[in-house]
Amino acid sequence: MPEERARVVRPDVPEGERDGSPGRHRATGPAWVCDACGADWPCPAWTATPTDAARRAELLPEFVRLARRAIRDLRGRPGGPQPPEIVRRFLWFLPLTDEEARAVALRLR
Repeated sequence: MPEERARVVRPDVPEGERDGSPGRHRATGPAWVCDACGADWPCPAWTATPTDAARRAELLPEFVRLARRAIRDLRGRPGGPQPPEIVRRFLWFLPLTDEEARAVALRLR
């Protein structure tokens, strides 16, 4: 019997191809603005999604990868967010202190 693999929900995959995620609300660098609503991404459609422990475990690997890309794209822009702010924005589902967000940002650079 083949081994089952854990399913990772990717925010950049169309809604019809996955369950439980805001469909057309996705973005890529360098601006990281939602394609559907124009808000900074992850947008309110994402941040309003319930995140129990299992959901956080699904989201964490992908959103860490996206946060790393966003730090590279957004860092140093005039008036743009600092790396710890980007980490808190992309990992909204984790209760990070400012100090923890700074430490994560340093690891993701």
